[in-house]
Amino acid sequence: MGSTGLLLLLFLCSHAAGNATIYMGSEVFQSYADELHSHPLIVLVFSTIVLLLFVIHIAFGLYLFFENRLVTPSRYAVDKKQAKNAFAANTMPYTGLLILLFVLVHVFGFTFSPEEIPISVTVKSALSGIFYGMFYLFSFAVLAVHLSHGFWSMLQTFGVNHPRYNILIARLTYIIPAFFLLLFGGIPLYFMSGAGASF
Repeated sequence: MGSTGLLLLLFLCSHAAGNATIYMGSEVFQSYADELHSHPLIVLVFSTIVLLLFVIHIAFGLYLFFENRLVTPSRYAVDKKQAKNAFAANTMPYTGLLILLFVLVHVFGFTFSPEEIPISVTVKSALSGIFYGMFYLFSFAVLAVHLSHGFWSMLQTFGVNHPRYNILIARLTYIIPAFFLLLFGGIPLYFMSGAGASF
């Protein structure tokens, strides 16, 4: 879980860097998208690796979820291993499923969009709508909750829990999810608010 989570986090960073070009205008974003898709083999290999990471991460997540249910079958049992963020920890399976739903909607909405329509036009059209935009905003909020525990849990798995670093780790468990929420969540707000009208 920790290893696949780390690799997916790195993918999020690269995806965030690409999506940040949206704030620079449609021409910059379209140029980025065109350059990316001018290397179909690289995109195919990269996409396949990310898909495998998702499948492995979900499989291990479900395995751990059911293992924990077998160990503590009573939902009222006292949890002696409370994480820093108990709400995020207790909702990991559910936020994970919501993220999976978002990924499916995102892939089918943008990856398989009509080739004759520029992706910049598709993005603006989709995220300007209140329903689609709010769905994206909600999904990124869910992602932030998932990351807030996932990042902390990943570091614990790797043994990064020295008292010297615990204050920094505690802050990063909120800073990193907030960063992704602001960057990704800002995109639908950018279009829904009208700030991206000239995009």
